[in-house]
Amino acid sequence: MKQKIIYTIFTLISVISYGQVELSMKPDKTDYNGKEIVNLTIILELNGNNLEQKSKIMLPDLSKFNMIGSGSFNQIVNDADTNTAIDKYITRVALEPKQKGKIRIGSVLVNVNNKIYKTEPFDIFIRDIEKKPIANIANDVYLNMEIEDREVYQDQATVAVLRVYSKNIDNLRKVKNIKLPQQDNINVHAVNLNRSEIDPSGYANMASQVLAVFMVFPNESGYVEVPSVSASVNTYSKKSSITSNKVKLNVKKLPEGSPESFKNAVGNFKVDIYCPSKEKIEAKKPVNVTVKVSGEGNLADMSLPKIEESPDYEVFAPKITSHIHAGLTGMKGEVFAKYILIPKKAGELIVKTEAFAFFNPAEKEYVNLGQEKLGLTAFSHDQVLEARSTVEKVNDYTNTLLETVDSPVLKTTSFKVKEKNKFNWNVLFVNIAILIGLFIAYMLFKYWQKKQKIIKEKPTPKPLGSVAETEKEIRESLKTDISDYFAYLENLKISGDYPKFFETFEEMDAEVRSQYFQSSKEDFKIFLERQNGKSVAEKYQELLQKIQIEKYSPLTTEDSLNDLLTDIVKLYSLISK
Repeated sequence: MKQKIIYTIFTLISVISYGQVELSMKPDKTDYNGKEIVNLTIILELNGNNLEQKSKIMLPDLSKFNMIGSGSFNQIVNDADTNTAIDKYITRVALEPKQKGKIRIGSVLVNVNNKIYKTEPFDIFIRDIEKKPIANIANDVYLNMEIEDREVYQDQATVAVLRVYSKNIDNLRKVKNIKLPQQDNINVHAVNLNRSEIDPSGYANMASQVLAVFMVFPNESGYVEVPSVSASVNTYSKKSSITSNKVKLNVKKLPEGSPESFKNAVGNFKVDIYCPSKEKIEAKKPVNVTVKVSGEGNLADMSLPKIEESPDYEVFAPKITSHIHAGLTGMKGEVFAKYILIPKKAGELIVKTEAFAFFNPAEKEYVNLGQEKLGLTAFSHDQVLEARSTVEKVNDYTNTLLETVDSPVLKTTSFKVKEKNKFNWNVLFVNIAILIGLFIAYMLFKYWQKKQKIIKEKPTPKPLGSVAETEKEIRESLKTDISDYFAYLENLKISGDYPKFFETFEEMDAEVRSQYFQSSKEDFKIFLERQNGKSVAEKYQELLQKIQIEKYSPLTTEDSLNDLLTDIVKLYSLISK
C-alpha cells in the first residue's frame, strides 16, 4: 500500500514539473495579402521559483521577411490555488514578407534549467505581393528605394539604394533631376550619384539601373518613414515626374545611462586639440587653435565639442571645415573647428575642450573621452623682442622700411624678407629657368626683326564715326587698366599687408566709378542694376559688405583674403568689360 502511495506522489510531481514551462508562438492570422504585416506573439511561462532561464529566446530563420520591429515585456502573475508565482515573458515581432506563397516559420527555442524547449513550426500563406516601387509613366518607368537594414539606432546610418526599372532600356536615360528625400526627423547624405551599368534582367523581366546611393540618419526613435525620392522623365513630347516608394524604419532608442557629456554622436570618434602655428605666442595677440574630430558615424550632423571659456583667454566663434566621405557605417573623415584665442596675460595657460562622449553601435555601449587639454605659453611683447636673433631683427626692420615706402609703381613689398628655417633651392632653380627662357625669347625676337622687311604704308585717314561711336571711344580712353590693380592686390595679400589691401581696393573702386561718371557707391549700384542687371548690382552690394566685415575682423587670414580677392576679380572683370 505504501509503495502505491509513493508511486502516485512521484507521478503527480512529474506531471506538475512537466507543466512548469510553457512556450508558444502564434501569428495573428494565417492568410495575408501583400500589403499586410505579419505579427507574431511569443509567450514563455515559468511556473515555479526554482526555474532559471539560461538563454534568450532564439527566433527561427526569418530571412524571407523584413523585420519591421520587435518588443517584449514581462509580467508576474500569482496563482492563488497553488500559491506560486508565474513569470510570463511576452515578445511581439512585426514582419514584412519578401515573397508570396506558403512560407513555413520554424521553431522558437529557449533554455530553461539546461533543458531546451521549442515550439512547433507552422505555415502561413502570402498572396500576391504588390511591388512597392512605384509611381510610373504609362506603366513603363518605375522608381524603387531599397533599404536593407531597417532596424537601426537613433542617429545611426542606414544605406538606401535608388533603382529605376523599365521594359524599354532607352527610357532609363530619360530619368533625370533626382531629388533625395528631405524631412525634419532624418538627415540624408549622398554617397554616390553616378549611374551604374544597366542590368537587363531585373524585376519582372525589366531592365534596371542604380541611380543613387545615399545614407539616411534618423534623428528620433520609433517608427520613422523615409519619404519618396522624386525624379523627372524627359521625353520628346512632355516632361513628367515620378516618385519612388516610401520605406519605414524601426529606429531603436539609445540605451539608458548615457554620460552627461553625450549629445548626439553615434559611431566611433577621436578628439584632438592643437595649435597649428609654431611661432611664439604673444599676450593680447590672436592665436589659432584647432579642435579636430575624426572617425566614422554621424560626423556631418553631430554636435562638436567646444572650447571652454576661461578668465585666462578670450575665445571667438569657430570656423568649421570638413573633409568627409562615405564609409561602411557612416560618414568618415575629419571635421575641424578653427578657433581664435586672445591670451589676456603672459604666462602658462591651459585650453580645455568640453567633455565629449559618443555611443558605439557596434559595441552597444557609450564611450566617454572626457576633456582634451592644450598647454600654451604666452609671452609679453618685450620677451618676444628679446628672443629674436640679430638676423630676425634686421629682417623685421627691413620689412618695416619697405612697407613705409611702398607704392603701386615700385611694389617694394614684393622684396620683403620672409623668415624661413632653410633655403628653398626649388625657388632658385625656377628663377634661373625663367631668366634663361626670357633671354632665349629676346634673342629669337631680335633675329626675327632682322629677317623682316619694314614696309611703310601710308596711313589711311580714319573716318568720322557717329556720336555714339565717338562717345564709346572717349569711354575706352578713360577706362582703367583693372588688371594692374588685381596684380597689386595679389602682392599685398601675399605680403600680409592687409590694411594696404583694403585701401587699394577703395582706390580701385573709386577709379571704376569715375570711369562711369558715378560719384557715390549707391549711384553706382543703381547704374549697375540698369546697365548690367539686378544680379550684378546685388553682387556688388554683397562684396562691399564682405569687405567691411573682413576689414574690421579681429584676425584676417590669408585664406579668407584669398576668397575675397577671387570675388573682387570676378565682379570687377565683369563690370569693366
